[in-house]
Amino acid sequence: MEIVRNLNVAGKAVCTCALSFTLLATSCTQEQNKLTPEEIANGWVLLFDGKTMNGWRNYNSDQLTSWEAVDGTIRAKGDGSDASGYVVTDKQYENFILSWDWKLSKGGNSGMLYHVVERPQFSVPYVTGPEYQLIDEPNFPEKLEEWQKCGVDYAMYLPDKSKMKINPAGEWNNSQIVFDNGHVEHWMNGEKILEFEAWTDDWHARKNSGKWANAPEYGLAKKGVICLQDHGYPAQFRNIKIKELPRKTKEVNLFNGVDLTGWEVYGTEKWYVKDSLLICESGPDKKYGYLATRDYYDDFELTADFKQEADGNSGIFIRSFVEPDVKVNGWQVEVAPKGFDTGGIYESYGRGWLIQIPDEKENILKPGQWNTMRIKVQGDNVQTWLNGQEMVNINDEKIGKGQGRIALQIHDGGGIKVLWKNLKVKTL
Repeated sequence: MEIVRNLNVAGKAVCTCALSFTLLATSCTQEQNKLTPEEIANGWVLLFDGKTMNGWRNYNSDQLTSWEAVDGTIRAKGDGSDASGYVVTDKQYENFILSWDWKLSKGGNSGMLYHVVERPQFSVPYVTGPEYQLIDEPNFPEKLEEWQKCGVDYAMYLPDKSKMKINPAGEWNNSQIVFDNGHVEHWMNGEKILEFEAWTDDWHARKNSGKWANAPEYGLAKKGVICLQDHGYPAQFRNIKIKELPRKTKEVNLFNGVDLTGWEVYGTEKWYVKDSLLICESGPDKKYGYLATRDYYDDFELTADFKQEADGNSGIFIRSFVEPDVKVNGWQVEVAPKGFDTGGIYESYGRGWLIQIPDEKENILKPGQWNTMRIKVQGDNVQTWLNGQEMVNINDEKIGKGQGRIALQIHDGGGIKVLWKNLKVKTL
């Protein structure tokens, strides 16, 4: 199917064709910061009304500084820095087509970020969300690496330079990002310049070997706020609009029975595979240890079989993230010896127990035998089942706002050994 796309590039109407998505933008007769009836019918929404900064605020804040609405544009004043000057949308977005016009000052540096996560632990947005780099290469005062240049997926993927057509500083350009369930495209002035798949082996290899090697949560979020960057140079944006795309479900076997592919070890405790079983065991340091999925899972159903040997104090973390000092921050579905609330939900580094299991359900656990844990996480709701019987059902707003990894835990204190198999997840 051929789909016509109309883009306003530097004030001129440019019509191109694409085979994948309906990407409607401004026509030559359309007012700035307005949607056509066709765009509205196709689900497009403006992120900037052309007059106010409604819907925007500072990163990790409810205040707004450094940015202003001027002459039909969102304008960065140019007083930001690497550590400050980021403005974000109030709303989070997951899968989408995002289109915007941009104009930089001479030598200017800015960017459009997405899937940005707001938490006090993250002082800047770029350690969480990917960035479409915007920079005036010809006049930038410092030497740029290829991964820092205009149109790149910053420090990850490079564009096809033969398709790059960029108007000079002081003139308008149009850019677009397509993010469709991990499929990513960058567009510049009507041309697709870059395409890749997020969260593949190649993507993780790039993440773990370059600039983001010490940013464990970079790029993992499947949803987040949209973010504009003031990097110390004036910049202007207009016609910022987005069309949301549907989420696709999938089933994933988290453990292949052979090795720890798809997982990342945090801490010095032992994680290994033997006889097609995933085994966690206390090490000589007798500290907390974690085995976390390298990918995020937000709404899902998880099933896992476990058998507790020695002290079975472990757990399954949901919507969690890793802090630099080897802490997993999030919510744990308890896996513990009888009498210690297996199937209950505990919040680490926060409120503690959110819900414990009724005393009469303690006998559902079978010590020394195989047990099956089932966990369903959707929006604010979390349900757990042990050996086919419901243990807890809770609605919690804070959980609803969370996102992150699935992780297995070894409790501190030593003497712990738990066997795992049949770890499977279905996204919702």
